Amino acid sequence: MNIKNISDAVRFREDRLSKVNLFETANFFCDVYCLRPGQAQKVHSHPGNDKIYAVVRGEARVVIGAETRDLGEGDIVMAPAGEPHGIENTTQNDVVCLVFMTPHPSFGPTF
Repeated sequence: MNIKNISDAVRFREDRLSKVNLFETANFFCDVYCLRPGQAQKVHSHPGNDKIYAVVRGEARVVIGAETRDLGEGDIVMAPAGEPHGIENTTQNDVVCLVFMTPHPSFGPTF
C-alpha cells in the first residue's frame, strides 16, 4: 500500500504555482497544487480528460466553463472534459489543492 501525506508534499515556488505529483498511473494522476498569492493556472481545456480541484488549504478562485466561483477548504469541483478551466489564488494566503485528472493526458485518449 502506497500511503502519502498531503502536507509532506506541499512545496511553494515564488515564480509560479508548484505541482507535486502524488500518484500517477496510465489511468489518472493526482497532484498537489501549491499557489502563493497572485499565482494561477491559466484557463485551458482538455478535450478528453475530466479534472477535479479539491481545496485543502486556503481559498481559490476556480473557472469552469462560463462560471467563476471562490472555493474554500473542503470544497471540490469537477471540470468535465472539454470545459475551459483554471485556478487562481486571489487572496493574501497560500492555497493548497488536490488535483485529479482522468484519463491521464499522457496515456489516455484526448479525443
